Amino acid sequence: MTAERKTLGISTASSAKQRGGFALTGARYEKLKERARDQRRSPTLAQAALWAQLSGSKLGGVKFTRQFVLGSALVDFACPSRWIAVAISPEGANPQVDELQDKKLTDVGVRVLRFAEAQVLEDIETVVKAIGAEVNKPFDKRTARRNAGQLFAQGEQGAEG
Repeated sequence: MTAERKTLGISTASSAKQRGGFALTGARYEKLKERARDQRRSPTLAQAALWAQLSGSKLGGVKFTRQFVLGSALVDFACPSRWIAVAISPEGANPQVDELQDKKLTDVGVRVLRFAEAQVLEDIETVVKAIGAEVNKPFDKRTARRNAGQLFAQGEQGAEG
């Protein structure tokens, strides 16, 4: 008996509740991909500075990608092999939206690191150290998936009762 795999990806609104995934239409996914493409072409100063530190597997030998679509979210950097998402909050960003986005990702097992844009620009060494520490933490994908699956099962039971 194998457990159902929980992955980040596209799901239709009708199957999203069943799988505990993200409700994301094809049109919304295409918009997110286009937005990611645009942001890769014209990164902010903070994104460019952090990418210079993360690109080319420089940090712990793991590969990061930039402007990555994770479920219904667009994160600045992602390390899919370690289930890590790095987000840079621009000045004036809505903290409630950031918190909701982070919660959606952590609920499926993604480890989210969020930094203020000013922090990245002023103290990039500390930011890179924090990301490196998260990369080097012991991590097991199966445990993350299992924990995410339990979380979804609890949420669905609560919604039914």
